[in-house]
Amino acid sequence: MEELAPPLFFAASIALVFWLLIIRPNARRQRQQGAMQQALQPGDEVMLTSGFYGTIQGLEDDRVQVELTPGTTVTVARGAVGAVVPPASSSAPLNDDADAARASDTEEN
Repeated sequence: MEELAPPLFFAASIALVFWLLIIRPNARRQRQQGAMQQALQPGDEVMLTSGFYGTIQGLEDDRVQVELTPGTTVTVARGAVGAVVPPASSSAPLNDDADAARASDTEEN
């Protein structure tokens, strides 16, 4: 019996670490993703899991109508909505240095 205790303790500790580091965080992410997808409202700016950005135009039980460009609306599964995009806080470009470098390159040519 004493010979089984160390391997059993080791196996239990490995299982506990696996649960704490992998299973528990993944379950938390799934709950947050599900809550976000249930809280969607028309007018929300979203990013789809395919990388497209658009505005929600309509909602059904398990489907969402997303306007990608004016006049182009697609219907996708609710699960395809990866994130709600927060509104931009300013209209300034995000990367001023890159824009300035491109402008100077254009002026040189």
